[in-house]
Amino acid sequence: MSVNKSVTEFILFGLTQDAGKQKVIFGVFLILYFATLLGNFLIVVTIKTSRTLGSPMYFFLFYLSFADACFSTTTAPRLIVDVLSQEKTISYNECMIQVFGAHFFGCTGIFVLIFMAFGCCIAVCKCLRCTTIMNQHLCGVPVILAWVGPCIHSSAQIFLALRLPFCGPSVIDHYFCDLQPLLKLACMDTSVINLLVVSNSGAICMVSFIILFISYVVILYSLRNHSAEGRRKALSTCTSHFIVVVIFFGPCIFIYTCPPTTFPIDKMVAVFYTIGTPLLNPLIYTLWNEEVKMP
Repeated sequence: MSVNKSVTEFILFGLTQDAGKQKVIFGVFLILYFATLLGNFLIVVTIKTSRTLGSPMYFFLFYLSFADACFSTTTAPRLIVDVLSQEKTISYNECMIQVFGAHFFGCTGIFVLIFMAFGCCIAVCKCLRCTTIMNQHLCGVPVILAWVGPCIHSSAQIFLALRLPFCGPSVIDHYFCDLQPLLKLACMDTSVINLLVVSNSGAICMVSFIILFISYVVILYSLRNHSAEGRRKALSTCTSHFIVVVIFFGPCIFIYTCPPTTFPIDKMVAVFYTIGTPLLNPLIYTLWNEEVKMP
């Protein structure tokens, strides 16, 4: 594997070059970022300290909130600092770290969402045996997979990124480092790498979404045999999870299934899943779940 040393730093174009808009972006995204950290921190602390939130759903929600806070931290601080900075440069090594971090924590969130869906399925289909099936020991296995799997995925992303030769210019038309904007700067035929990106990131998004969709079909089908109160409680928990899935996977599928094609709206879509979704997750889970609001 050849590591490119001809470029030592990149320039991040950001969301806009308009000075007035940059000040607005700084204020808005600073508030959003701190709200994201606060919301996810409160979810983590609430689940950790509560004696009533011991179900598998909240066990996985603990790790989802942690991953969301880390995911947002890989991109938001750089965006906030750069809008007021004269030199929006990022070193080559820091850029590679950002690629790894964004994909690692983003993929961790995907894995946790899948395990949460399985938890919902077991809770609905095998409600009497749910505690036995999804005990703390068995829940620990998916959590390990949720860290190992993303590590493999992110390592593959870095492997592809390190093979890209850059001859200039070094301006990344984005607010953070990712493979798609880096591919546009590479002075080589990137068709094969584009295909690998689709088969890696794009396939993970599509397959995960299909798995989650099937799990909800199973849940809805199984609810027909439950009482009205049981259906209401199950739908309350599963609806919040379904909303999170849609708002996260929609933008991800849009970005990663067609990497050779770029649109002006790509950066705003990326804002939604890197900053918006980690902010919305705590709100959705607290608004739709009485157990979280009143532990």
